[in-house]
Amino acid sequence: MTEVLTLRATPLANEFLHASAAPQATELFPLYLVQCAACGHVQLPVVVDPDRLFSNYVYVSGTSASFVDHFRRYAHAVMHAYALRPGDLVVDIGSNDGTLLRFFKEAGMRVLGIDPAQAIAHAATAQGIETLPRFFDLGLADSVLQSHGPAALVLANNMFAHADDLRGIAQGILRLLDPQRGRFVFEVQYLIDMVEKSLFDMVYHEHLSYHSVAPLLPFFASLGMELVDVSRVPTHGGSIRVCVAPAGTAPVQASVAHVLQEEGRALEDSPFVRLKERIDTVQKQLAAFLAQAHDAGWCVAGFGAPAKLTTLMYEFGIDADAIAYVVDDSPWKQGMRTPGTRIPVVSAEHLQTVPPDRIVIFAWNFAEQIAAKHPEFAGRFVVPLPDFRYL
Repeated sequence: MTEVLTLRATPLANEFLHASAAPQATELFPLYLVQCAACGHVQLPVVVDPDRLFSNYVYVSGTSASFVDHFRRYAHAVMHAYALRPGDLVVDIGSNDGTLLRFFKEAGMRVLGIDPAQAIAHAATAQGIETLPRFFDLGLADSVLQSHGPAALVLANNMFAHADDLRGIAQGILRLLDPQRGRFVFEVQYLIDMVEKSLFDMVYHEHLSYHSVAPLLPFFASLGMELVDVSRVPTHGGSIRVCVAPAGTAPVQASVAHVLQEEGRALEDSPFVRLKERIDTVQKQLAAFLAQAHDAGWCVAGFGAPAKLTTLMYEFGIDADAIAYVVDDSPWKQGMRTPGTRIPVVSAEHLQTVPPDRIVIFAWNFAEQIAAKHPEFAGRFVVPLPDFRYL
């Protein structure tokens, strides 16, 4: 393994603090990426206890209209591509609040969610999407196979970048899949988009793997599986949707060779060196803006408290002296404080009670939607990534 990108140590990105909690020393974890010389896979070598990361998770998909729409289109595309039928079993690993599975259930399929976030899993079950509050492994795969039968489709969205034991998870998925019709489809943020668009804030401790297609081919082949299709999708600033089948049960689409060619070009000539240079450029631009805001006496708010907020704030040295509060639409985060920096997370109504002069959109992948949703804001929006700009 070769170290390819080093960022500042951070707290855990989703370890939001209760507003009433007494200030205490912030626990920081090293944050850097390494790359395998043999296969090219990029990963975070610092592995945090998954119980700590996910058992009290505060991110939910259903609060974002854009993600709900993405999951609707995603579900319909997958149903069509793999000829799913009413009564087929669809299992989603890392199912969160069940937003994606709901579309399969509406089409007449049997659905099962698996997610270790206890409160979110119980809430999803109460809303009609059966969800097991567990981590997925080979033993759970056997249990689901006995209770529900084989799955026509297993889904995993971003979760396949979150787990340390990818081999064990893939073995469990293979065990659970129908041996002929079964397909494993997952979306993950794409390494190529990260390095080409300077999306360094997608690096945080939940994201152990930074996937590209070339390393995935031998990985799945070693397990008796085959990567048969891949497409690029715009979520999270750039992701890939990958389809994997039991070996020999589906033709390999031309998309795989096409994406491999694109990867080869993108990873030539020290891409991580170029990434660090672009990080430094954006840092200077954002620092200049915040200095101007300080000198002018502006109130600066943030919009969006995604996990990547923590990486960006620590790498750029942004704290409560610079940002008065952060607006987030998720009731799971409102009333909390940001990890380490302890900036209040509030609802959008706060924009009326304490009007800011400028808003930094930390959920930059939704910048246009956020700006359009708040036409009453008289100041200016600032978008830090992929390129520093004003809206």
